[in-house]
Amino acid sequence: MQTDDAVPGFRLLCALAVRAPFDRSILPAFERTGYRVDVLWAPTTVIQEQLARGEPADAVLVTAEAVDGLIADGTLDGGTRVNVVRSQLGVAVPSGYGRPDLSTADTFRQALLDARSVAFSRGGASGIYFAGLIERLGIAAAIRARATIIPAGFTAEKLLSGEADLAIQQISELMVVDGIDIVGPFPAAVQSVMHFSAAVLARSAKREMANAFLSTLATAEAADAFRAFGLEPAV
Repeated sequence: MQTDDAVPGFRLLCALAVRAPFDRSILPAFERTGYRVDVLWAPTTVIQEQLARGEPADAVLVTAEAVDGLIADGTLDGGTRVNVVRSQLGVAVPSGYGRPDLSTADTFRQALLDARSVAFSRGGASGIYFAGLIERLGIAAAIRARATIIPAGFTAEKLLSGEADLAIQQISELMVVDGIDIVGPFPAAVQSVMHFSAAVLARSAKREMANAFLSTLATAEAADAFRAFGLEPAV
């Protein structure tokens, strides 16, 4: 990403789910048009807190549910909304580690119980869902007793450090980390497909530039980039 302040740019607060396709394809392509995108990466919950504190920004990309709320309270301009991607939750293991059976809810539950430690994110949408899921599966106490819980970031990094042998996160986020194996998505019975949307802040002074970038997220080129990293384009 360009950092030259002389290059016109805007500030985007962005969920981690799209980091790989953004860093490796979408941002470089947009910046070749002569504009800069200054991205602050964080989980949706953190971005909501930042906006509530008045964090400077021109656009956001977060969960569709969060965008709904930010439009309703006047933070975002609903007329600029772009529905971007759908994302599935998945499981990763260290490279060469035996692949657990994720074919059913029961085998998934057993894989979690058999793990030495499961890594998940406290602040991310995936971690929030997973925390509720293990409660519903009746294994929350057992999993939490030896879990590796991070405040934000990429859970698969804990596989590389040896702190965990299962990592839970959105598949696109697991794919950011090299040297690990993605076992696959959650079983359908316990899967949660997450929707992500983007919009321009109502107070932004760089609306035209931010809108131009958001429009690129609905192109065929962006769709190819999203699919390459485990995401399904929303349009």
